[in-house]
Amino acid sequence: MGPTEPWRFPQSDVEIKNRTVLAALTNKQSNEDGTLSPEEIRFLVRRAEGGFGIVTTAASHVMENGQGWPGEMGVWGDHQISGLTRLADELRNQGALSLVQIFHGGMRAPADLIGSTPISASINHEPKTGNIPSREMTSVEIEETIEAFAAAAERCYKAGIDGVEIHGAHGYLIAQFLGTKTNRRDDEWGGDLTGRSRFLMRIIEAVRIRTSPEFLVVVRISPEITDLGIQIDDSLELARRLSDTEIDALHISCWDVFKGSEGDLTDSRTLTRRFREVIPDELPLISTGSIWTAADVRFVMDEGADLVGVGKVGIAHPDWPFGLKDPNFKPIPPPFTVDYLESVDLSPIFVEYMHRYRGFVVGGRPLDD
Repeated sequence: MGPTEPWRFPQSDVEIKNRTVLAALTNKQSNEDGTLSPEEIRFLVRRAEGGFGIVTTAASHVMENGQGWPGEMGVWGDHQISGLTRLADELRNQGALSLVQIFHGGMRAPADLIGSTPISASINHEPKTGNIPSREMTSVEIEETIEAFAAAAERCYKAGIDGVEIHGAHGYLIAQFLGTKTNRRDDEWGGDLTGRSRFLMRIIEAVRIRTSPEFLVVVRISPEITDLGIQIDDSLELARRLSDTEIDALHISCWDVFKGSEGDLTDSRTLTRRFREVIPDELPLISTGSIWTAADVRFVMDEGADLVGVGKVGIAHPDWPFGLKDPNFKPIPPPFTVDYLESVDLSPIFVEYMHRYRGFVVGGRPLDD
């Protein structure tokens, strides 16, 4: 079956109209109280109109002290449910499934933004957020945070959202628990992989209890993060263990699906292939990273991905899924003008944010920067 054909999640039996996934994209368009802005809803709905099977929101903090940047979407309060309901309804009207990516920034939540000392698995430094050391979470705080993830998922469920993606990638709080360098605890939440993954496993269990069997639960992980002490072998073992939980899909954030492990140069297999070979066929695999053309999609699906996630090409080309019907489809590459990006429903705030990506916006950060 190709990427444009309908497909079903084995566990929940939920149907998706095709194999394309708009991955979570930071855009800084949400309101100060964490509610969705009309601009953010419009951006996401436009991608649903363009044929994406799943549309994922930006990372959304589950507690006020978990906010990672200004303009970030929140799912920590009931006042945010009405915006989620509007988004769910509009995406469903376009035939797309909706996922809210839920996360906590941990040590990457800037102190001046959250108004308190950042928290993490252990005391850690994050220079990018002001270099104020995080403090180690107490066992009570860990339990409270697990409950916050579950409550956030329940808000999404009540709003009619189809599921959540638990964000265990990219160095945020869950990843900080998974990493051997950032988690130096000697209690039940640290130590070996069983201890370091306990936080994530408990979140999965709590989310399932507060939602329903038809509510999609996806987990996203980074195969490797050297700075945190996340290595490929541990991530592969984590994937095996996740296959025994009640998740609907595993999402690996590869950055580049054509490459293998950076920490294990003796193995030339792609990350997608390596994960596919250690998890059962019935656990769907989403793979994301540097996918642009129809040929790229065929490649990653041949490597074992069931669903194909994209970021930048979905920003620039909202109708990308329709283009995949042509096996020779090659969307126009960047850079893009500001006028063009605004024409595909990026607000000025989102366009300004995209200037930080090398070579994406005309007049933005140059490729050789």
